[in-house]
Amino acid sequence: MDKPKVVLGVSGGIAAYKACELLRRLTESGHEVRVVPTASALHFVGAATWSALSGHPVSTEVWDDVHEVPHVRIGQHADLVVVAPATADVLAKAAHGLADDLLTNTLLTARCPVVFAPAMHTEMWEHPATQENVATLRRRGAVVIEPAVGRLTGVDTGKGRLPDPAEIYAVCRRVLDRGVTEPDLRGRHVVVSAGGTREPLDPVRFLGNRSSGKQGYALARTAAARGARVTLVAANTGLPDPAGVDVVPVGTAVQLREAVLKAAADADAVVMAAAVADFRPAAYAAGKIKKKDDKEPDPIVLVRNPDVLAEISAERARAGQVIVGFAAETDDVLANGRAKLERKGCDLLVVNEVGERKTFGSEENEAVVLGADGTETPVAHGPKDHLAETVWDLVAQRLG
Repeated sequence: MDKPKVVLGVSGGIAAYKACELLRRLTESGHEVRVVPTASALHFVGAATWSALSGHPVSTEVWDDVHEVPHVRIGQHADLVVVAPATADVLAKAAHGLADDLLTNTLLTARCPVVFAPAMHTEMWEHPATQENVATLRRRGAVVIEPAVGRLTGVDTGKGRLPDPAEIYAVCRRVLDRGVTEPDLRGRHVVVSAGGTREPLDPVRFLGNRSSGKQGYALARTAAARGARVTLVAANTGLPDPAGVDVVPVGTAVQLREAVLKAAADADAVVMAAAVADFRPAAYAAGKIKKKDDKEPDPIVLVRNPDVLAEISAERARAGQVIVGFAAETDDVLANGRAKLERKGCDLLVVNEVGERKTFGSEENEAVVLGADGTETPVAHGPKDHLAETVWDLVAQRLG
């Protein structure tokens, strides 16, 4: 089979050096990559570096190799165009159809999916002109990843940092795998919860569970690749932030409830993939609970935590909101899942069997997605990304 053809556009920002890592991941995973930098980008990383890493000549001008018509051919033959970093200048040119160099010409001629990974100072990203340009590109079907929050050029910190190259690569892979040019979740806001809550006993100990958060992160990453604005409520995961996702860290079930309710206020869909503790200790010890010689420890009294899934299902924040729950079962999986679906009142329930060596912490999953309308959608054992795609397929159908 022919290698997927990827055009990597690089614009003139300090984060241009990070695109080398993205290029390496693309080439080492079997993609044929043509790097198209802007003239400004070459001030940060030279043409020789891009040529050596990609195995292709590098140019910024439409006048080089004119007989091959590069300003048309490169975009026409691409399976994916990704611009990383995408400066405010390039976003503006792309939104307004300007074509004054090889990269902007390529963007105009491409008929494949296009991904932009913006990187700029916070004030530039938040400027109304940039936000309008981003909205225009998204409306036309481009995937514009939300920039990360962190250290910027100099001593500044804020939103505008280029997401981690590994996470940009993950978005590119999902977009390529889908093979469609129209992101079906564009314009949608989705909320995903992930990880496992921890209920403190004392400053040292807690009640927790084995959830790694990997399935929730796969759901968030996949939704971003399908064009959604994603809020990820993450409980104790230790995983790197997915590219283009707003991450809200939480610890306990009560904190998760507050974060989910706030984010769900304007959400089109909420997917509750987190393992939320059903109970918490009735009392919290301000100091470490000491072991007493020859005495058994005092019993730990538990109280119920709020049922977040049932609450958001019963009191939808907006009409047409789709609610998805997860059911981790150890026996009578489908029977317990159907009972839980009816009890919780959600639209879809992803039911899977869990155990010490099943699902938790694994890169793979197997499940059945039950619908409130009586449907059953089995998902064969495979990567958690595949289950995520199925869940969003079903959500997209219900969103219409």
